[in-house]
Amino acid sequence: MNTMFYVVCIVAVVFAADTYQKYLKMKHEEKQHDPELEESLAKIEMLEERIRVLERIVTESKHDLGREIDNL
Repeated sequence: MNTMFYVVCIVAVVFAADTYQKYLKMKHEEKQHDPELEESLAKIEMLEERIRVLERIVTESKHDLGREIDNL
């Protein structure tokens, strides 16, 4: 066989091994929980709930709105 064929095979194996190693590293990093990320997600959820409430207030009739405010 040609020497160039062996060189190409070795390079392909090295790239494949490097890609697999990076894949395993990313998979391991995904399992670790980031407290800052979880805090941000909790804030986003809270803000989404507030937006839902504001949308409901804007879209409901004035009668329902007055009654709901009185109930608070």
